[in-house]
Amino acid sequence: MMKSKKWGTMLLAGVLAVTGVFGLMGDQKAEAAASITTAVRKVSVSGRTYSVQTVTIPKGTKAALGLAQGQVGQTQSFASIIKNSNATAAINGAFFNSYGGPADPYGTLISKGQIVHTGYYGTSIGFKKDGTALMDSLRANIRGTVSSKPDKAGKSKTLGWYATFVNRTPEARQNVVLMYNTARGSNVGFSGGIAVTVRKGKVVKKGANTNTAIPSDGYVLVYHGSEKDNAGRFEVGSTVDMEITYTDAAGKTIAWEDVVTAVGAGPRLVKDSKVSLDAKGEGFNDPKILTASGARSGIAIMPDGSVMLATVSGATMGQWAQVMQKLGAKQAMNLDGGASSALYANGRTLTGAGRQLSNTLVFGQWVAMQ
Repeated sequence: MMKSKKWGTMLLAGVLAVTGVFGLMGDQKAEAAASITTAVRKVSVSGRTYSVQTVTIPKGTKAALGLAQGQVGQTQSFASIIKNSNATAAINGAFFNSYGGPADPYGTLISKGQIVHTGYYGTSIGFKKDGTALMDSLRANIRGTVSSKPDKAGKSKTLGWYATFVNRTPEARQNVVLMYNTARGSNVGFSGGIAVTVRKGKVVKKGANTNTAIPSDGYVLVYHGSEKDNAGRFEVGSTVDMEITYTDAAGKTIAWEDVVTAVGAGPRLVKDSKVSLDAKGEGFNDPKILTASGARSGIAIMPDGSVMLATVSGATMGQWAQVMQKLGAKQAMNLDGGASSALYANGRTLTGAGRQLSNTLVFGQWVAMQ
């Protein structure tokens, strides 16, 4: 039977009120800072020796998503994100739009067990509440039903719906259905399309989207482009249910229901201790990923269950995959790189970001609310 995570009438006020880092005030220390270690390691690949900055995160250390300014679609300095999360270690995360316009990510992001952005390419790393790490070609499928108010005969009509993206700004003529929760902020961030506001599993408002407010106890669906006609399935007072299922790129169900933190980027570098690189097959077309050499960030799951964060300068993706394998990775993937490459541990910035960032992975002892 397909496992799924259902959202619906139980979608209450803090469920979608994601702030960009996990944890509540009063969380106990997860790991002592001294247990997270750093090292510069020399690795030779194809006749060249690379100096790789590494951070080792012990198995079971809690991980969280650090969002710039606590929201999807914003940017902030790496140092500020670290300060706000009070992280012991951190690395830059998913690719994002850094060349003008909304700074929307491109990969799937999960924070506090809830999806705060969806992407449909690449590889994702996920962490369970106990710190256990997973890596797969994660795809999140968001679907639901909407049931009209009962008519005079007591009958209601039930129809299906789906969302294409979560917390993303649509392109001008894009035909999509978008879902916005409070990880986006107080408003959806643009005008256009038809907005359906859902609170506690009920439609409370429907109309033209003029930067619609996002309720703290629900979400907004925006029907954009040719999808606007499908907004007719909703009426004020309708009951709305939501279901999220997780699959890999091949459509096979994967057990990610217990994942509380995830970042999608890629491509995959190492699988089961062997180099496994197919950037085009994962949906990448940018020469910076396919052929060029540049600064790289990556993350690996080691054979003992610990996690390794790593950065290197001047490597092609093929060289980066070989480096991660030689460092002993059992599973490894690439993260955003170039000017986004950034690494921090134990009070020191080990690799400085060349731009403000959209999102990070943070690890360690205390995580403060933003």
